[in-house]
Amino acid sequence: MKGRMDENMKELELKYGCNPNQKPAKIFLNQEKELPIQVLSGRPGYINLLDAFNGWQLVRELKKATGLPAATSFKHVSPAGAAVGLPLDETLAKIYWVDDMGELSPLASAYARARGADRMSSFGDFIALSDVCDSDTARLIKREVSDGVIAPGYEPEALEILKSKKNGNYCVIAIDETYEPEPVEQKQVFGVVFEQGRNDLDINTELLANVVTDNKVIPDASKTDLLISLITLKYTQSNSVCYAKGGQAIGIGAGQQSRVHCTRLAGQKADNWFLRQAPQVLNLQFVEGIKRADRDNAIDVYIGEEYMDVLADGAWEKIFRVKPPAFTREEKRAWLDQMKDVALGSDAFFPFGDNIERAYKSGVRYIAQPGGSVRDDNVIETCNKYGMAMAFTGIRLFHH
Repeated sequence: MKGRMDENMKELELKYGCNPNQKPAKIFLNQEKELPIQVLSGRPGYINLLDAFNGWQLVRELKKATGLPAATSFKHVSPAGAAVGLPLDETLAKIYWVDDMGELSPLASAYARARGADRMSSFGDFIALSDVCDSDTARLIKREVSDGVIAPGYEPEALEILKSKKNGNYCVIAIDETYEPEPVEQKQVFGVVFEQGRNDLDINTELLANVVTDNKVIPDASKTDLLISLITLKYTQSNSVCYAKGGQAIGIGAGQQSRVHCTRLAGQKADNWFLRQAPQVLNLQFVEGIKRADRDNAIDVYIGEEYMDVLADGAWEKIFRVKPPAFTREEKRAWLDQMKDVALGSDAFFPFGDNIERAYKSGVRYIAQPGGSVRDDNVIETCNKYGMAMAFTGIRLFHH
């Protein structure tokens, strides 16, 4: 099914706005044009559709930039993960909890990556898919806690699988993939209308041509990761920083007032993604019947600093069949030192070299940022100290 639009659907009444007390709520286009979506199941809310439309733009651009199917996991108007459809190795399949599903389609692999990078943040997400949703992807979505999905269409079997989720209340939205918005966009804040030109910047490898560091070499695979990072940032609430590796975002820091806090937040998420691949984590033995979210939370606790407190109060018995040994700080640092060739994008310039110092601890070797700080020399010098390659894109990507 390619998502045929209802002929008379010029507006859609919503459950409520950002909060339940904000009623009435609806979406519509100016000049009484028809909406570019069809709701096939469920009843989306205001934030659902903000996530859906931003997510759709993100995956559409990822597909255009890379030629690969793309998926994103959105939460509260920022992506928790974004990825393209590269195959999963055995380790990634295991940490994303899809090792029981056999070989996945490229689109399903993209969503497994997008969902799996930061599973705690992705809990209750809204999904966007660049391609027609197939049955592999629908089966994967069916087993996760999620609010809805938007895609250009759905295979018949996939649609039936998704319609059965949440007792028929799961939001399934088809979007007209030929729809293009007006070049000028508006929104209201406190009754005042804001107007600006839509951010239709085409993000491609030409933005990576101005490499300002001593190391000038950025491999093609890392260029793809930088594109994923920059396109993800284009739809992430600013300030924002994104770490990417292997065809997916592995750490997104969104909505921080300080750029170094973005870098630290995203870096910690990237570290957690890699720590989940450590033997100590892969060998954890969970009790039978534990829920997926409880497993994810337990793993985050296990790799965190507070795990010894959990051991002390005996709570491990409710989660693990065998008491796990502590994952020491020294062991974690030794494992993280093996993380290499990570790509990093920033939606605005780095004002200090401390961002680079933090990025280095998470294996960053390739960076794309606008440049233009009065301390660019210090940032470049810090990159040179670690042999990093950094491109100045000249383009800021704030999103609010």
